[in-house]
Amino acid sequence: MEKIIFFSLVIPIFGFVLYLGATAIMKGFSAKNAVKSNESIEDENNDNLPMNESKLSDEIERLNQLLNDGILTQEEFEKAKKKLLDN
Repeated sequence: MEKIIFFSLVIPIFGFVLYLGATAIMKGFSAKNAVKSNESIEDENNDNLPMNESKLSDEIERLNQLLNDGILTQEEFEKAKKKLLDN
């Protein structure tokens, strides 16, 4: 009789502990996926900005070409270059 009472108490408690563990693990996985998706979105946004020197120099060369082609004035070129360098 004691074994029946013991197991009738232990089995639900054990099931509850397993349930809590499984939900914690699933929340961890979903949080990890959310962080990964946020990082990929930030990486895509950073790719659009001229952050490193090679992209910055490419942008300045493009502006210089527009200046040489007569599309930009010297004043517009200086403003655009200053804006790039300030970022």
